[in-house]
Amino acid sequence: MALHIVLVEPLIPANTGNIARTCAATGAHLHLVEPLGFSLADRYLKRAGLDYWPSVNLHTHRSFAELQQALAGRRMFLIETTGSRSYSEFEYADEDVFVFGQETKGLSTQILEQYPDTCIRLPMTGNVRSINLSNAVAVIIYEAFRQLQFPSMT
Repeated sequence: MALHIVLVEPLIPANTGNIARTCAATGAHLHLVEPLGFSLADRYLKRAGLDYWPSVNLHTHRSFAELQQALAGRRMFLIETTGSRSYSEFEYADEDVFVFGQETKGLSTQILEQYPDTCIRLPMTGNVRSINLSNAVAVIIYEAFRQLQFPSMT
């Protein structure tokens, strides 16, 4: 059983560290698509992930195309504020992939156009453009694992 979290060109090391910790806690694989806005040796990245880094199934990819090749055959859900459907409208399955864009600009139009039927959003009220990336990942991954009845988790 595996789910996959993808961060495309992440910029903020603390967000990625927090997401890595969530992946360690759930067993989800973490995929980072370059270029990264920090070094994987960054002390803020390491600090946010605490001592859980050895438990993270970490994969790096030089491009989104390389990621697509590595995860071929799996369903990809793109999480974007402009998504046409709520994340709660889908039934998730083993090996699903959840793709998140850069903190400042989200996912490119070129990526979004490839997955129009699985571009999803987290509903929000008010004038808020988006929630913090690590919070969005936590909402999505725990919903997927809830639907799958938390396999291998206590």
